Parts: sequence; C-alpha cells; structure tokens
Amino acid sequence: MYVIAIHQIVDPERAFERGARLQMAAEAPPGVSVLQFYPAADNSRVVCLWEGPSAQDVQQYVDSELGDASVNHCFEIAAEPAFAERPLGLATKPLALRSA
Repeated sequence: MYVIAIHQIVDPERAFERGARLQMAAEAPPGVSVLQFYPAADNSRVVCLWEGPSAQDVQQYVDSELGDASVNHCFEIAAEPAFAERPLGLATKPLALRSA
C-alpha cells in the first residue's frame, strides 16, 4: 500500500541528518521504502510518499529514525481516486544515490 508521511520539523539539522537514513532505507522493515521526498523550501515540513505493508509500519519506522527531531503523521492513501505525474525538474532518486 502507499502511505503519506507528513513531517513537521522541530530540529532541521538533526531531522535532515537522520532523514538521510530514511532515504537510504537504512534498517527499514521488510517492504517499507520511500518513493518520493518533498521538503519545504524553509525546511519546516517534509511530505513523503512511502510504500509499505501498513501506515503503522511506516509510522513506527519514521518515528524510530527521526526521534524528537520531527513530529510525524502517516496515513494510507485512497488508491482509487489518487493520481501522480512526476514533475519535470525533480530528481528520480535521493541525493546520496545520484552519484552512485
């Protein structure tokens, strides 16, 4: 299933440092992976699209990785009415993987 995670950033430096582990799926539970990453220009929020067995699995993973650097809200996407198209100018993989 697809899950949205909305991260309200409390400590930008720690949140983005820890978030790099999320982008790499470091120690992610089976089947949990991030597909899209949309940070606010002012680093106050991030919205991510995840794939995972449940919203609870994604919630537990992001909470365990981000700790108190972010307040996270995860919910399952209603797949039937949802749609997506990749906007031009956005990368297709995380920054840490672009040079690999």
